Formats: sequence, structure tokens, C-alpha cells
Amino acid sequence: MSDRPTFPIGINIFVIRDGKLLFGKRKGSGGEGMWGLPGGHLEMKENMIDAAARELKEETSLECTNFSFTNIVNDNGPDNVRHYIQVGFIAENFSGEVKIMEPEYCSEWRWFPLNSLPENIFFAHTKQIELFIKKQQFGDNAS
Repeated sequence: MSDRPTFPIGINIFVIRDGKLLFGKRKGSGGEGMWGLPGGHLEMKENMIDAAARELKEETSLECTNFSFTNIVNDNGPDNVRHYIQVGFIAENFSGEVKIMEPEYCSEWRWFPLNSLPENIFFAHTKQIELFIKKQQFGDNAS
């Protein structure tokens, strides 16, 4: 066994419609009451694109098979306790209507104009959204 540290991979999806970005209001987990991107954890042996499609469907009911990479963030978190690699994908040509599929984790979904995003964005997604707006692919929040 290796003594190397391990940490989770977050897969986050940028869903854009009519110049607006989809956010869910978090509930029942870290960042409760904050707005976050659809997404979740990469599972062992899972393809990242498959994870993006799975998480998008599980959380919003939207279906998508065409994703493009947008960015990656080495995120050590504000508390210096957790450490994630956050990988962002843009959902291209998605279909369906947004629904609350996991009411225990999300109280609502809302579209926000890209030039008027909510103030209380989930801390784990802040850097990724900043990079997305600036069209940059890499960010490092490690301490």
C-alpha cells in the first residue's frame, strides 16, 4: 500500500441556455443555501464524460452525450482540510427540461445571466466559474 494521499475528483457541468448558466441551490450537504453547478464525484474506473452525463441526468433530468472540457482546478479549499481536483465540462446540445431530481440535495434550479451571477456561489465552484468566464483552463487554489 502506498502512503500517498488521495483525494476526490469533482465533475462539474456548465449548462448554458440563452446566455444563462444553470445553478442549483444546495441543500443537505456542504455549502447548504449556496448556488452550485450540477455535478458530483467521479466514481472509481469511470470515464469523466460518462460521469458528467450521469451526474447531469441524476440531478437535473437533462440528457447530454456531447461535452467539451472547459477547465480544471486544484482546489485545497478554504478550510485547508479538504482537497479536490475540480474538472469542468460544458454540456453541448443537451435535451429535456430541468427538474429537481434529488430534493434532499437541491431545493431549486435557476438560470442566471452570465453577466449577473448569484453572489453566494458554492466555494468549491467559485474558481472554476471565474476561469470559465475568463476562458481560462487552469486554476490552482492549493495552499
